[in-house]
Amino acid sequence: MRMCSIASGSSGNCIYVGSDTTHLLIDTGISGKRVEQGLKTLGISGSDLDGILVTHEHADHISGLGVMARKFGIPIYTTPGTREAIWRAKSIGEIDNDLFNDVFPDESFQIKDISIYPIQTSHDAAQPVAYRLQSEKKSVAVMTDLGVYTDYTVECLKGLDALLIEANHDVNMLQVGPYPYYLKQRILGNRGHLSNESCGRLLSRLLHDKLKAVVLGHLSKENNLEELAYETVRVEITMADNPYKGDDFPIRVAARSEVSEPILI
Repeated sequence: MRMCSIASGSSGNCIYVGSDTTHLLIDTGISGKRVEQGLKTLGISGSDLDGILVTHEHADHISGLGVMARKFGIPIYTTPGTREAIWRAKSIGEIDNDLFNDVFPDESFQIKDISIYPIQTSHDAAQPVAYRLQSEKKSVAVMTDLGVYTDYTVECLKGLDALLIEANHDVNMLQVGPYPYYLKQRILGNRGHLSNESCGRLLSRLLHDKLKAVVLGHLSKENNLEELAYETVRVEITMADNPYKGDDFPIRVAARSEVSEPILI
């Protein structure tokens, strides 16, 4: 399997996951042009895509969905609640209803040789999910946009080969930053986003000897720094009640607006 962040951050998210024969996107929250440019660096075109998995309907996850769907006729996979919210989002234009395929949390489905497992997330959207994907006993997951994690989250993410996980904000930067009070409370709430510290604590419960790569994603432009996210997560791992240290695993930060280095599993 191969996983690559085409863009990841509060201003737009688009993640590629694929095998030799199957090519998928998780979200298209950047322009269609940028999606195509990102795919080109991976040796893929929009016509090669077998599906777009949508996590939820916020603009930084669907802004390029209409363009890609109309241009290439790509099947779209969403929960029913997200599908209804997308239909109400007039900014992305008309999308052929026949392209939509309903998926449900905790019910696996198959796209060619990749098995996909939607995971419930706690976020202020209609019916949000994250995704775990597996092919030939190799598995990866993209877990962003959740205000809080639970034992359920941990169980769904155990045994992965690679993980892209949200490290959205530094709590102190957010609290003293320019955002209005209501927005700060939304981000910090149980239906908001994971802080660097929470990301590290969740990650500490998922580590195992065969984990090959960790990518920190969905960083806030205003309330985080790449170096701060990286160091905070490493410290949380080292301090946690587990046998690992922060340097025991390859941890990288997904680039906000350019294609990151692909991870090959």
